[in-house]
Amino acid sequence: MSKKVFYRYNPANDKYERVYPSRRSRIWGIARNTFMGIVISAALFSIIYYWIGTPAEQRLREENEQLNTQLDILNRRLDASLGVMNDISERDDNFYRVIMGTERVSRAKRYAGFENENRYNHLNTLHDAELIKNLTRKMDMLDRQLYVQIKSFDELQKLAETNKDRIRHIPSIQPIAQKHMRKMASGYGTRRDPIYGTRKFHEGLDFAADKGTPVYATADGKVVNASWESGYGNLVEIDHGYGCVTRYAHLSKFKVKEGQTVKRGDLIAETGNTGKSTGPHLHYEVRYNGAPQNPINYYFMDITPEQYNQLILEAENAGHVMD
Repeated sequence: MSKKVFYRYNPANDKYERVYPSRRSRIWGIARNTFMGIVISAALFSIIYYWIGTPAEQRLREENEQLNTQLDILNRRLDASLGVMNDISERDDNFYRVIMGTERVSRAKRYAGFENENRYNHLNTLHDAELIKNLTRKMDMLDRQLYVQIKSFDELQKLAETNKDRIRHIPSIQPIAQKHMRKMASGYGTRRDPIYGTRKFHEGLDFAADKGTPVYATADGKVVNASWESGYGNLVEIDHGYGCVTRYAHLSKFKVKEGQTVKRGDLIAETGNTGKSTGPHLHYEVRYNGAPQNPINYYFMDITPEQYNQLILEAENAGHVMD
């Protein structure tokens, strides 16, 4: 913009003479222009800072959003991992340590140190302190559970090495091969009786299978019964020692005799439809010190983890008792 120039008429010489501003006017003009420049600059800076943001700030915002997304994913993965560890701990306490005849790992030992929340106070000064504390707590808990579980498995391994005979006598395979199994007809637990229509506790698992399907001993032991039993029909009962007994009911044929010694995987009978039965199947029980056990907890040798998980789902959802 060009600078304004002012002139004034001088009648003495009949000419227009240039008028120069006074010093005070010049100072006032400079001050006024400087002030306006500062105001405009401040306004532009505010707009850029609060509404548009600098490129650096935009990058920080994007990085912060990505970080929050990653923390959310980590949180969900930790929850899933802790869920798996809880399942493993439950199985360790209620199955592996039971059959090995050793004490369960106490809760105090599994979660030692987590009653003290002050251990996370140093994180209170961080941004999103509660989120960071929660994630740190879960990671510490997972580390602790892994450590305790590894120690537990080391202990069980030593017990297994000194109890090989005991392991051979623990039921650990399916009584019917996976390839011969049509479906899980009924699981362990309270079910509706198919004949009397009343609610009763089903003390084993029912495997629907064609008549004549091979039935195998699930562990080493001695046949203590191979005869007709009321309700069970043709029944084979094997005493495995160490307080463990298995029963195989509704059979069509016996392949063993009372008093005979059998090994895990030996053919002992064929499935049938004898006794109180509504169709060809095998009723299988596991008893420990006389009390019925869920046989699903005793499969750990002949099926894959995927097949085991599927078997659990089928057993939990199967409600049609066949005996």
